[in-house]
Amino acid sequence: MRFDVITLFPELFEPFLASGVTRRAFSTGQVVVRLWNPRDYAQGGYRRVDDRPFGGGPGMVMMAEPLRLCLQAIRDDRGQTREQAPLLLFSPIGQVLQHERVANMASSEGAVLLCGRYEGVDQRFIDHHVDGQISLGDFVLSGGEIAALALLDAVTRLQPGVLNDDASHQLDSFNPALDGLLDCPHYTRPEVWEGDTVPAALMSGHHALIERWRRDQRLLLTARHRPDLLAQARRNGRLDAADEQVLLRAPRN
Repeated sequence: MRFDVITLFPELFEPFLASGVTRRAFSTGQVVVRLWNPRDYAQGGYRRVDDRPFGGGPGMVMMAEPLRLCLQAIRDDRGQTREQAPLLLFSPIGQVLQHERVANMASSEGAVLLCGRYEGVDQRFIDHHVDGQISLGDFVLSGGEIAALALLDAVTRLQPGVLNDDASHQLDSFNPALDGLLDCPHYTRPEVWEGDTVPAALMSGHHALIERWRRDQRLLLTARHRPDLLAQARRNGRLDAADEQVLLRAPRN
């Protein structure tokens, strides 16, 4: 799997690629990340990559031509079509990134990621070359680098052998293995901390009881904090009679 990242600040990615559990995938080449600075493809002595917007207004706009040349160099280096390696732009109008899309990308050949800056990217480049847009939510960042890092981390941790236990991500929130629910609370030593004790079910050693407790907590947490996810699980037929009884007994806010 390979990701090519177009960014004016490649140095922001270097600590990420060398730190944390995902570094294994990068160091072994299981996930290849190449960083491309469009300034290297700009013309003139100043290597200019941005200019003032037509129509006036504050800020600057990333110019189309340096991006086009940078993208062409990536395409030549990869030797793949845009269908095999789509160009994705991080922007407020993009579809909010969710687990299903991350999981689909984790089994793909990768993508080219464009990190916008300033007031945005010349719309003509978007119209001609961008295959999809992604958002992290209804807020604005200074650039697409943080969003790109989030996507890289989410996709990389799903690769085989990256986590200490390959089953770990199966118990993540939003995972189909949990019926798309939020994950349950977790506890570790000591058994008593500041007067609070670990729930008795987790200390029982009874596997069926433990799994029922965890399922109940996932249901209750999802009902309280993400009722939309609970409704989706119900529509998909993922809740049984025991689940519904738990929800009926849940305290109302």
